[in-house]
Amino acid sequence: MPQLRWSELTPSERRALLFVFSLQVSLLATALVDILRRAPEQVHGPRWAWALASLVSFVGPLSYFAFGRKNNVG
Repeated sequence: MPQLRWSELTPSERRALLFVFSLQVSLLATALVDILRRAPEQVHGPRWAWALASLVSFVGPLSYFAFGRKNNVG
């Protein structure tokens, strides 16, 4: 599949890419801020490992929110 340049994309394709990019950056920023603010005992595993994992596309931040944080219920 040939690579397309930004100028070759349709306006709707550009909007879709900008939406996906902004969603990815928002997830990453939210995960990193949460990792830094959360106490180490409230995180499953080392916080630095979750910070590195958060850099992996959508999978990292979503995995952190699903599995990395300990519940404070109780």
